[in-house]
Amino acid sequence: MPRFTVIVPAFRVQAYLHACLDSVLSQSFKDVEIVVVDDCSPDACGPIADEYARRDPRVTALHLPRNSGLGPARNAGMERATGDYLIFLDGDDTLLPESLQAIADRIGATGDPDVLMYDYARTYWSGRSVRNVLADRLDERGPASFRLADRPELLHLLMVVWNKAYRRSFVEAEGFTFPPGYYEDTPWTYPVLMSAGSIAVLDAVCVSYRQRRRGNILSTTSEKHFDIFDQYDRVFAFLDARPELDVWRPVLYRRMLDHFCAVHASRDRLPHPSRAAFFRRATASCRRYRTPGAPAPRRARLRHGLLRLGARRTYRALAATRRIGD
Repeated sequence: MPRFTVIVPAFRVQAYLHACLDSVLSQSFKDVEIVVVDDCSPDACGPIADEYARRDPRVTALHLPRNSGLGPARNAGMERATGDYLIFLDGDDTLLPESLQAIADRIGATGDPDVLMYDYARTYWSGRSVRNVLADRLDERGPASFRLADRPELLHLLMVVWNKAYRRSFVEAEGFTFPPGYYEDTPWTYPVLMSAGSIAVLDAVCVSYRQRRRGNILSTTSEKHFDIFDQYDRVFAFLDARPELDVWRPVLYRRMLDHFCAVHASRDRLPHPSRAAFFRRATASCRRYRTPGAPAPRRARLRHGLLRLGARRTYRALAATRRIGD
């Protein structure tokens, strides 16, 4: 049984997939398997995956019969995983050298936590690389492992799947899977962090997060961005099923509102004729999930009021001042 299973969904990333897989296979830490999930990609992702599987027994190429999206592709990869820990890496991103060794060392030093969080840097087409501006949240001082309640500021980090390693037995025991649709990371990361019995952090950049000029799903103009509402419905349904986690409801409400603001403020995501409908859906979701009497930051309360009153232009200007990323 390998220490890590790295799951790489691949769809229209033939220009980047070699670099992605090489970044894993060239690591000094060798106790790893890679599951490449060809999500019925129309380009050469499938043949590239097969080529790597022929060359290295640590690589498995899995071909889906139809395009299913990132969430189902990751689920398919998890079904093939045998490693102690799951690591997710998108096909256009890369691991930095010595990252797996650093992750393995930190997991060992912190007692095999359910989740290990590590850092990333945005890498631009110009070659410029910029570390996450909230890197201070990953300070390793203090207890080696902890629960989310001990360090709730971790929820301000980018809520994506690929900046963490997950103990596979924990994921399987909890039955965590990814939903279909855009923003599939949302109903994975929040429930995982809230449920984890132990979390640890690694103050090191392990992932190079490629910033593509075009072709990134979340920068594509589409009504599929309306999927965000279904994803937060799933998050709050998870809370409804776990009354002991209800303390997180006000926090998640504020994070949801921030996320809606970020999507609505982006010029690249929503078709112009759909913006009013998105605004109405956001308003309805905020009314549905607002926790009566819950404390909220002044800015969050103001956003809620702007949503309720429908002052779109002011709301967009305010949202642009604090974007939360993807």
